[in-house]
Amino acid sequence: MNLPESAPMSIPDALPTRPIRFFHRGTLHHVSDAAPTRSLLHWLREDAHCTGTKEGCNEGDCGACTVVVVDLDPASAPQTEPALRLRNLNACLAFLPTLDGKVVLTVEDLAGIDAAADARAPALHPVQQALVDCHGSQCGFCTPGFAMTMTAVYERHLEQGHAAGTCPSRQQLADDLAGNLCRCTGYRPILDAAERMFDAPPRRLDRAALRTQLQQLAAQPPLHYAHAEGHFHAPRDLAEFAALRERLPQARLLGGATDVGLWVNKQFRALGDIVSINEVAELHRIHLATQGDRDELVIGAAATLEAAWGAMASHLPDVREVWQRFAAPPTRHAGTLGGNLANGSPIGDGAPTLMALGARLVLRRGAVERTLPLEDFYLAYMKNALQPGEFIARLIVPLTRASEVLRIWKVSKRYDCDISAVCGAFLLDIAHGHIRSARLAYGGLAGTVQRAAQAEAALAGQPWTEATLLAAQAALAQDFQPLTDLRASAAYRRQIAANLLRRLWLETRPDDPLDATQTTVRPATFHEVQP
Repeated sequence: MNLPESAPMSIPDALPTRPIRFFHRGTLHHVSDAAPTRSLLHWLREDAHCTGTKEGCNEGDCGACTVVVVDLDPASAPQTEPALRLRNLNACLAFLPTLDGKVVLTVEDLAGIDAAADARAPALHPVQQALVDCHGSQCGFCTPGFAMTMTAVYERHLEQGHAAGTCPSRQQLADDLAGNLCRCTGYRPILDAAERMFDAPPRRLDRAALRTQLQQLAAQPPLHYAHAEGHFHAPRDLAEFAALRERLPQARLLGGATDVGLWVNKQFRALGDIVSINEVAELHRIHLATQGDRDELVIGAAATLEAAWGAMASHLPDVREVWQRFAAPPTRHAGTLGGNLANGSPIGDGAPTLMALGARLVLRRGAVERTLPLEDFYLAYMKNALQPGEFIARLIVPLTRASEVLRIWKVSKRYDCDISAVCGAFLLDIAHGHIRSARLAYGGLAGTVQRAAQAEAALAGQPWTEATLLAAQAALAQDFQPLTDLRASAAYRRQIAANLLRRLWLETRPDDPLDATQTTVRPATFHEVQP
């Protein structure tokens, strides 16, 4: 729910303020004079004078500003030593206080990685050398961003214990690079370089040194940062966070800033006081639970989109494609599932999937919790059921039974990194050729993501025949009256919504169901480009 903007409020009692602290280029930086919404990109270029990080779109789409951020994974089990988490992020959308307690790596760091340990080490990091050797740099503007994403991939692959000289598949590399735009259409040599970088002798980040730096920062108290333009609070304890949220109900609740950052960069909005959910370790955790005879996945609201969708895909393989097409890796590494749902975009891809699965939200205000079905959370366009001082604490996602089939399809102009014209998510419980129950959820057809109640009623209890399909398609006209906008016309959306139901029938009908490869035609993208 978008609360009205307000002037900065006083820091609550007993919350000592301190500067923002993070490591960059091996130096511990103390920042005490930056506005809470100053971006890491602007700090790097204007204050640190590290201009390798470029400003392109300034909205998280092009990847020219990609950096790598290292921290202690808040999702790690509390009884174990926290794992190092290494993410490629868009610096243009990262508010400076969100870097508190972290290590920031930029393209200026690459040549020095592990070079001090071996005087014979080449001047360039394997990522940089591969880009040179494969002519992966065209005009060069986007190259630093590509290099940083490739570095994250390089480190992750070696950390997983793969043998030297092996590399991820070309398709996986293309998926990893989906958040980086090359304006000179040099994707083939960039992908060649992504494969070539694994051929050189490994040069790894010094993880022991990183852990030492992060533990030094973790010993500091939680961040409460004071500035004339607003205060920034980042409590680490759930009870403390809930109490602070209740005391400051008008403050802006911040997750990954992948949407809120655009309010600042593009709309020049002042946010006032900010309360960040990102440092509350308990709200990052994901675990399995059982409710009656059904297993459920419990996902903390601060879990990143990448972590949340990855967990769902491990239990529900049919969400894998929509996960890969949900924004791009830098956005998924920053954005949170709770923030995505609270944002309430009618064209978001998360809500249709979760609504079809029958997900429930656990809302909390102070010490009091209540549970609400996701379909009851959205009241109107960009308006939800959160009360002042209340927040989404976690999401409960029922897993499918053997008799249930799940399908999710996103229709957009581009395959990667695009907003849906229509997103349809469908869960059918089918037994002996009859539909016992149906949950159909659509995004892009109304002011909120909604279930298609009339179409569901036309399906429930009926044999899964073409006649039943036609009745459900006709019922969609009673469920939705879509609008025309720049992404699609109303007529197109109506046709797509009906066509997705037909595809559902073709793939799940009792007699001669079609494989997914037979029900879609997708033109080749650079994912399929071979050397």
